[in-house]
Amino acid sequence: MEIIAEALLGFIVEILIPIVGEFAFDFLLRSLGEPFMSRERRNPVVAGLGYFLIGLVLGGLSLLIFPRSFVRSERFHGINLLITPLVSGFVMGALGRWRERHGQRILRLDSFVYGFVFAFAMALVRFVYTT
Repeated sequence: MEIIAEALLGFIVEILIPIVGEFAFDFLLRSLGEPFMSRERRNPVVAGLGYFLIGLVLGGLSLLIFPRSFVRSERFHGINLLITPLVSGFVMGALGRWRERHGQRILRLDSFVYGFVFAFAMALVRFVYTT
């Protein structure tokens, strides 16, 4: 029972790390980037690549704080490459819909696809470099 609880807690923490990273990045974009935002439309593929690269960087930075995987089981170690981005994508999509209903500015990160890409990059770095 203790092993199941530890594995479940590990999954939850692994899911929370990218979500917290996305919220922090979203906050930085909104607060620091606001004066530099242009009204022109940007290429969605390039934006996706940008979110992927930023996710890689933040995934690497998360290793400085949490160098070990929270999922200790080797059998389940790779499952976070799917679960974490899916959950993060759904959370960011829900946040985007909430912001839209409340008249707030929507970023691309406030969608399932870009939230998934961002979290997948973070999860990929953590998968490759944690034990």
